[in-house]
Amino acid sequence: MKRVGPLRRVSEWSRGGGGLAELLSPGGEPSRVVPSPDGGHLVLQRGGRLLAFQRLGSMGTELRRSWEPPPSREAPVGLLFPHSPRAAGGWALAVVWERGRTELWRLAAGWQPLRALELCQGGRARVAAVCCQGERLVWCEERPPSDVHPDAGKGAFRFCVCARALEVEEQGVRLGPVSIVLHNSPEYRVLAAPRHVFMLPASPGSAATTKFLLVWHPEEARLTLAAPSAGVVRSKVLQASSESDFRKLLLGSVGLLSALAPLDVHSCAVSDRGALLLVSTKGAVSVVEADGTQRHVFDLEGAPLAQENTVQLKTFGSTLACMLAGVLYLVDLNSGRLIEKKILNMKEVHFLESPGEEDSIQLLMQTGIYSLGFSSPEDSSRAEPCLVEMVFEEACQYYQRRSLSSSKLTVEKLKKGGAFQAPVALAAILQHSLHQNTMSLELQSYLSLELLKSCVVGAPESEVESYCEELVEQEVSRVLHSDIDKDNLAYLNSVFASFPKAAWKATRSCLQLQQNGDGLLVARATPEVWKKVLGGPQQQEEVGQNGVVPLFELICASFLRFKPKWLPSFVELTQQYVGLSWAYSSKEGPEGRVPLYKRALGVLARKSKRSEVDDEMELELLLCSKRPKAVLQALHLLIRLKRWQRVVEVAEKFSKLSPLLNKEIFTTLLAEFAQHRELDPYVDTLWPLCPAELTASDILTVVLQHLPRTQGDPVPFSSEGNQLTVGLLKPLLQRLGAGPASPFPLWEPRLCCRTPGPSVPISP
Repeated sequence: MKRVGPLRRVSEWSRGGGGLAELLSPGGEPSRVVPSPDGGHLVLQRGGRLLAFQRLGSMGTELRRSWEPPPSREAPVGLLFPHSPRAAGGWALAVVWERGRTELWRLAAGWQPLRALELCQGGRARVAAVCCQGERLVWCEERPPSDVHPDAGKGAFRFCVCARALEVEEQGVRLGPVSIVLHNSPEYRVLAAPRHVFMLPASPGSAATTKFLLVWHPEEARLTLAAPSAGVVRSKVLQASSESDFRKLLLGSVGLLSALAPLDVHSCAVSDRGALLLVSTKGAVSVVEADGTQRHVFDLEGAPLAQENTVQLKTFGSTLACMLAGVLYLVDLNSGRLIEKKILNMKEVHFLESPGEEDSIQLLMQTGIYSLGFSSPEDSSRAEPCLVEMVFEEACQYYQRRSLSSSKLTVEKLKKGGAFQAPVALAAILQHSLHQNTMSLELQSYLSLELLKSCVVGAPESEVESYCEELVEQEVSRVLHSDIDKDNLAYLNSVFASFPKAAWKATRSCLQLQQNGDGLLVARATPEVWKKVLGGPQQQEEVGQNGVVPLFELICASFLRFKPKWLPSFVELTQQYVGLSWAYSSKEGPEGRVPLYKRALGVLARKSKRSEVDDEMELELLLCSKRPKAVLQALHLLIRLKRWQRVVEVAEKFSKLSPLLNKEIFTTLLAEFAQHRELDPYVDTLWPLCPAELTASDILTVVLQHLPRTQGDPVPFSSEGNQLTVGLLKPLLQRLGAGPASPFPLWEPRLCCRTPGPSVPISP
């Protein structure tokens, strides 16, 4: 772990820096300091005043320019440095005022104006937030309804998010047209990363609009709606301006969003790697990636945070710096461990840019500019083993959750207090007997998982996919070997939604699914894993408005997406395991309420588009259950589709399961035989299926009940070829007459006569 050196002053205020020192003095509104990309200039705002300073090395700063607020007394809402590769120095300054007026300045023998422009198209519009994404300005604009056409129904949905290309050149500025990213929306804060723009709800509340954030990907013209606690909710490519309507964007996600809690955001910033840094009112610091995934990093002391508490966030390589109430927290972003905590005794402290330097942090204070350097621990120093440190950190979280005291439990208190012996004993075991400990493999696996997470965070884009697949596999395996409670189930839903392909591969690996030499699907999962997969009533109770899907349904959806032909075999495997582990129709088993094949059919029914392949899948799922009602349902479906060859095959196969099912199948097919002639080519297969207990009287009763109704009196020798005749029934009646106890002994000589005789139609 890195070590932090002492705080040292690198520059003092010179004569020109007195104004800066005065602006940084305590009292009044807090100042806002924006450093230039090269770190050589500072633009400071306090109230309506704007001042530009130039850094003079160890001599401090010099005031170079000041701006007075416009006559309307509006406040500046943005101090930006657009990326300008064609301009001197590679950057320019954009000052954006509340009513949309934007002034562009460049530094050449002093601050020189380049151009002034209006961002907003209407005179009554107001810029609520603005950011700079490369050579593009992105802002959230309020557009009040006109007096002529007021729209009271819009309420808070009177904002829109706009973008405009801005290319600063040596001799001027080239502007692109205004494009609408989102309209009819609530107010958003916009924060720019190199490849995307985060949009956070500007005001807290319990409405559905405060339960998620948006991520705009300009190069892909794509908008992602994400709730960090639940993962990606929806991602949509904006192909037309009508698709940018905020309310239409929410239509497909209202049900899921209604069950989510509102976002808890006190402060936010963007890291130098393009992730969103969030601080909750409880002091929890987390990282949200562009795909909506969230990772908790650290908990600040002094929570809960009030609105007036200012929290500053900035990343320096893999180090996160947090400033709260004059206390500087330095945290390792990869592991979440606290590197250093320094009390600065200064109310106003600002982070400065350190281009190309990730081993130092520069701080702007009232008395000067200071620097903190990082160094690696000396080789001679003995660091505490990572596993031991993790034991105490996990124990802190465990005991803190169960403590009734409001005091914060720390690792130092845990080590010295003596009240909690379990983590101390485990730490001693790990330090002295790890090679003999039966838990060593599990602990090493947990540590490797944490290290893998760190690799994902710092990996280049080309390697992220392979790391993610490995990470998802370890996470799915970890959850399957733990208790799947409500939180774990919601977490798995998020994993399957965010990384569908990786989750599918992880499922195959955890269940050890593969085809054997005969082409049959086999699984070698342990009974404990099977129980987690199948779940039971407790998992099924989680389904509802919260949108959480049981694990069995998640896996079925993965089969449908990546290997649909395997789904019926998988359902059959699960039923085999259920039969071995639970009594039939046991209330404690996974089929206590809804049979597994019906749960799989429910997943199939949720598909947005239906095809012939889905009809075939429905048939296979019904048949693989081998339940009488399901088999008969499949048989009726095949009859409705007029797939007679398949009807006969199903009848021949499933009639062997039970005498009762055999009778139902045969009666169903006999009724069909009485109505049309489609089954005539298959009578040699059908008649052997006739149950032994049926008599000729039973046969004729079924036939007469299902004969089609005809117009007028029946004709003895009809020319129509679709009528049922005695001749067609003769082979069946012969089988009944040849039995040991024939109920029609007088018919036997005639039925067995070799002369066929006339074909007389049977009439109802």
